Amino acid sequence: MPSDHTACHCVVCRLVDELDSRTQATVDTITQHGWQVMMIPADGLGPGWAYTIGLWHNHRIPELAMFGLDISRMQTLLNDLARRAIEGHSLEADQEPHDIANVPVALRPVDYRWYKAFFGTAISYYRKPPFPFLQVVWPNSDGVFPWQPGGEDLLDRQPQLSMRPDEHPVGLWTQDL
Repeated sequence: MPSDHTACHCVVCRLVDELDSRTQATVDTITQHGWQVMMIPADGLGPGWAYTIGLWHNHRIPELAMFGLDISRMQTLLNDLARRAIEGHSLEADQEPHDIANVPVALRPVDYRWYKAFFGTAISYYRKPPFPFLQVVWPNSDGVFPWQPGGEDLLDRQPQLSMRPDEHPVGLWTQDL
């Protein structure tokens, strides 16, 4: 737990008595395991995504989000990154760790304007920002990331959350904003 709870507004530190069942389940999982990975499966509207809740509260490690792969695979990768961070491996924006389950990834900062669109359960848990997120971005089969020339094929599978929503290329990820 963070040493200074006065700056924390989460449901644990504020001892909120009446939680909806989803938030209570999140609190229970974070209490038991230290963090939770929320998984949103792909549907007819688009790819799935997964993100952590509790890393910031318990360890002052940025929350992590990943898009566009199988949700079980993303859960495994996020849990692996979280465990490594807790063991002392730093997680910072613009890093490219290449030893995460043999998958090269890049860590990008998430602009807070995306939080409401993708991280509702984290907002319910923390009650209010700031709590930092890093997007875990994966490359195509040629090793090219979405923001690089040749990575355009990934834009429908992974948003570029480091961009402001109004600067993001129009498409799947911006249609409901």
